[in-house]
Amino acid sequence: MGRGETETYITVPSFFKCPISLDVMRSPVSLCTGVTYDRASIQRWLDGGNNTCPATMQILRTKEFIPNLTLQRLIKAWSDSVGRYAAAASPPPPPDPTMEEVNESLKRLSLEKDDEIRLEILSRIVRFVKGSAFLSVKKDLVPMLVDIIAGGSRKIKLVLLAIKILDSITKGGSEKDRKRLSNLMLANGDDNCLRAILRAIQRGNLESKIESVRVLEVISSLDTQSKLMIAERDEILREVVNTISTKSDPNLIEASLSFLITIAKSKRVRSKLIAARTIAKIEDILLTEEEETPNVVAVTEKSLKLLETLSSKREGRSEICGGRCVEGVVRKLLKVSMTATEHAVTILWCLCYVFREDKRVEETVERSNGVTKLLVVIQSNCSPMVRQMAKDVIKVLKVKPSANSDLVAYETKTTHIMPI
Repeated sequence: MGRGETETYITVPSFFKCPISLDVMRSPVSLCTGVTYDRASIQRWLDGGNNTCPATMQILRTKEFIPNLTLQRLIKAWSDSVGRYAAAASPPPPPDPTMEEVNESLKRLSLEKDDEIRLEILSRIVRFVKGSAFLSVKKDLVPMLVDIIAGGSRKIKLVLLAIKILDSITKGGSEKDRKRLSNLMLANGDDNCLRAILRAIQRGNLESKIESVRVLEVISSLDTQSKLMIAERDEILREVVNTISTKSDPNLIEASLSFLITIAKSKRVRSKLIAARTIAKIEDILLTEEEETPNVVAVTEKSLKLLETLSSKREGRSEICGGRCVEGVVRKLLKVSMTATEHAVTILWCLCYVFREDKRVEETVERSNGVTKLLVVIQSNCSPMVRQMAKDVIKVLKVKPSANSDLVAYETKTTHIMPI
């Protein structure tokens, strides 16, 4: 804000707002009950087959409405007055709803059946929820949102808004709240919610995809059964794994990896992830050289963590050894973060020391300058357990750390290695 500028706060008179959309009315019309609505909103209500007044729920003797010209003139005069303070010719955005308005909206949402009206109500709630913890304590809100998602509405926008609100109110939610949401969405083995979330991932924009994957992670964190139920939906696994691409947005990749790490805690799910070619996707990420921004660092750390989990399965180790994945793991050693380095060392320890099923791993580590990096890890600030793992790998590679102390000192001073 420049010097001399002041912020202008505009209060909209309550009787200028449509009871349905809660926005300033453009063309106010009155029903036979005497209640005034914006023409577009009440027309959608009536076209949906309703025969009651939305505000009073009285049965309408007639569906005809009369233009409220007096109110229209008052709104125009008020708008003209407000317009003098506006910097642009376009009308100012509607103000955020108050708590009283949101409470009223929630009551109406529980009774409303018309998708168009529910869409308007949810749009108002979304604007409120972004900066408020109020909705997280509304016990009846989550079941209403789950009903909207599970209801199979043909309006994808309605489902996306419900998912957006769920994502917002579960971020800081308690473990009890998360379990409640999981139980509601996966009740009685019903997969209506999962089908709706799949459609949101397939058809939503980037923000909606991220929100949908985060909600999946929340509902899969309850127990092993919830993880298996979601993993049984092969379409969901395929869609989420496909987002792990070097062409995808880092925020989406991170959300997808976080979800996959959560469900991979189940041994049965790991086999499904390996079959879905998850390791090939991780390999591409590890072999791609990018500037180490915070997002890229997080993606690399979670890629290595998921790879570490999948390496516990024989088929996972076979796929890791069969491509260039080991080369990618060695590349990330000492380059990204301490967390990434510790995951990378654990993977190499699993492949080279614990199982030793494929000699190609040792050859790749030596060829990729992995020995030098492991020697540096031994003298780093990594955890004692990780340093011991590095020593174990070096023993397998038949390199004696004591004979290479000069090399370690030299490499530490001259090689551009991120301090850890």
